[in-house]
Amino acid sequence: MTSRERVLAAIAHKEPDRVPIDHGAMRSSGIMAIAYNRLKRHLGITDPPTKVYDMIQQLAQPDEWYLERFHIDAIDLGRGFDTPDLWQSWMLPDGSEALAPAWFRAERANGDLLVRDAAGIVIGKMPAGALYIDQCYWPASGPDGLDNYEPLEEKMAQVTWAAIPTAPFHRPLTEDHLEEIARTARRLREETDYAILLQVGCNLFEWSQFLFGMENLYYYLAGEKKKLAKFLDRLTEHHLETLERLLPRVRGLIDLVVVGDDLGMQSGPQLAPETYRELFLPRHKQIYRAVKRLSGAHVFMHNCGGIYQLIPYLIEAGVEVLNPVQTSARYMEPERLKREFGRDITFWGGGCDTQRVLPRGTPEEVREDVRRRMEIFMKDGGFVFTQVHNVMADVPPKNVIAMLEAAWEYGRY
Repeated sequence: MTSRERVLAAIAHKEPDRVPIDHGAMRSSGIMAIAYNRLKRHLGITDPPTKVYDMIQQLAQPDEWYLERFHIDAIDLGRGFDTPDLWQSWMLPDGSEALAPAWFRAERANGDLLVRDAAGIVIGKMPAGALYIDQCYWPASGPDGLDNYEPLEEKMAQVTWAAIPTAPFHRPLTEDHLEEIARTARRLREETDYAILLQVGCNLFEWSQFLFGMENLYYYLAGEKKKLAKFLDRLTEHHLETLERLLPRVRGLIDLVVVGDDLGMQSGPQLAPETYRELFLPRHKQIYRAVKRLSGAHVFMHNCGGIYQLIPYLIEAGVEVLNPVQTSARYMEPERLKREFGRDITFWGGGCDTQRVLPRGTPEEVREDVRRRMEIFMKDGGFVFTQVHNVMADVPPKNVIAMLEAAWEYGRY
């Protein structure tokens, strides 16, 4: 089977020739650039230079040698925007060299890395010794936030996740750039047999946190539901406008559209299931139905944490593929998830524990963790292998290799 056929068969809940493997096709299934550099040194690989495509999370763009060596089956559409003029020399937090997007601008002050908006406000910061760019400005966090979120697009542009984007959103969605996105998708479709993912976000809960601040959102959920609902309608409208402009251009050229909303914590959902059903389910439904109608692609949702109680609602909303499958969270055991939801949703992740086993275990323990999880998840299809979340900077190269080789070895049907 080709990689694309393999992924699509798994999503159709059929057993392909082997379990499809993803490593880096979206922003929560990849590897940090520091760990990538260490892996390259371990393998004696010097070229090409490491490219940091996600500056917030410091994620490396997997090179072709990596995709081939580890039998990867899926890629991000954004990797198609890869020409020499789009990169600049960069130094990672550990002092190793890499390339960063040419459009990325930041300043260093007392060891900190600062990102400012057009008005000079510091909106993002990587403190000295840290490995990520943290949001440090919430544009609508004042006491009148629910009355003061317009102009919405301008406020959203002051949030790091919009101000520090990944391709293809590194440029405004002008008519010329929309055509460029379509050409790039068509080229990847014709020249490769990978399953192609397009990440659009369209978050509702998280954007509310990004704009108002987490503590304010929790207050609004408890005491300002009518006003919050009005804001969510406005945010949904914004997302739908973007989808209407973008997705028809790539219809038939991509396989999955990645949406997201981190609704979980280690102990369970961040909000009561009843609140999700009241405020977010109808709007998620509206967005995900538009994704399906406009693109014809599968709806892939990234949703961290313990979301067991919400999964039936996500299926109702139209989610076909779920990531990252955080199996260490409460009620998220692989056996439970596969037994209760394995017929209705594809698990894209959960293939190796990234909290304990991958960073701290031996290669043998990593292999055994992968074997056990594959045995549970792969039956009757509905599973694409990737680890629970991104490979962190401290993961030993031998463990990365052990994980991906085990996925290849144990994934045969």
